[in-house]
Amino acid sequence: MSTLHYAERIIANPEIMRGKPVIKGTRITVELILKKLSEGMNIEELLKAYPNLKKEDVLAALSYSADVISQEEMIGS
Repeated sequence: MSTLHYAERIIANPEIMRGKPVIKGTRITVELILKKLSEGMNIEELLKAYPNLKKEDVLAALSYSADVISQEEMIGS
């Protein structure tokens, strides 16, 4: 998924969830999606738990996160 695609699905507004990136039209944060996936929830379970979410939203969150991380520098260990 390209930047253009996730830019259509993810927004950051200081008045919504304190400016955290969310799925457009929801209060579902990218952080929540990543947390649930990291806890072992699969996409189908996520969609069932959050009916306003679409598979494309989950993929957009993953793509967005990958782009953000690719621009960070590794913190010394």
